[in-house]
Amino acid sequence: MDRRRACLTLSALVMSGSVSAQGSWPDRPIRLVVPYPPGASTDALGRLVAQKVSAALGQPVVVENRAGASGIIGTEHVARSAPDGYTFLLGTDSTHSSSTHMMANPSYHPIRDFTPLTLAAANPIVLVVNPNVPARSVSELVEWVRRNPDKGGFGSSGAGSPHHLAGELLRERSGAQFVHVPYKGGAPAIADLLGNQIPMVFASAITVLPHIQSGRLRALAVTSATRYSGLPDVPTFAETFSGFELGSWLAFFAPANLPAPIQARLSAAIRAGLSEPESRDKLAASGLIVVANEPRELAAVIEREFVSRGRLIREAGLRGQ
Repeated sequence: MDRRRACLTLSALVMSGSVSAQGSWPDRPIRLVVPYPPGASTDALGRLVAQKVSAALGQPVVVENRAGASGIIGTEHVARSAPDGYTFLLGTDSTHSSSTHMMANPSYHPIRDFTPLTLAAANPIVLVVNPNVPARSVSELVEWVRRNPDKGGFGSSGAGSPHHLAGELLRERSGAQFVHVPYKGGAPAIADLLGNQIPMVFASAITVLPHIQSGRLRALAVTSATRYSGLPDVPTFAETFSGFELGSWLAFFAPANLPAPIQARLSAAIRAGLSEPESRDKLAASGLIVVANEPRELAAVIEREFVSRGRLIREAGLRGQ
């Protein structure tokens, strides 16, 4: 009986300490890990959110850039951090729906090892061609590549990137001989496209928008489910191939098993900051479209895209690259 009473007392003390810790959260600085170098769109979003969350919660939010291995190093670090609300992550579609499928021995699981907070923003992807390509629609491009299989090379920012996977999805859905030409980043791919060294590139819309507006490149379609407001006359791939969708996005996560009250408060602070008109305008200038959805909605996105991209990567033979 004494042992049972002692166990109950200890359990009560642990529970009361946990509730007390949640009630006082946050009582010290919070760390936001951005798993990419400073200067990228991820860094701009991370610093904006850090400022907004700090103002909402009354504690400093320190941005820590832990770059390396295409975002894997920083993401793995957060997966192994304590679920106490003092560390959270800015992840991407790459870190949470593609990268682990590319690794022979993944060091984290994008669903089991994280608590979803919000899908912050979408980064539209567009297929652009050199004006010398005699195609003004996706259908015309597919027919041109079928007639000229040696001209189906498409550039991307690198193997396994969402831009690469968008091209693989087009190859799968069209049956035409589209062939990936990887670059070390989007800038050199676009440079070769402008120089007519390659016929087409999948790229983030913001990076090619000035070239589209000047007529130096022609946009054929966007990979999102709906049209991009920055290119309202450019159709979606789904208007040609039903169900074609492959997005690029940025989202916030905490380590797995984050207490629900802390998850709710942290998610609400992020979403409120993103939803301010000033934030939306600032991110739009960087090519990002604010989403700011609920944690359960982000969880559904991750579960769906983890499966669909895994299948695409396996069928394209990309595992282990």
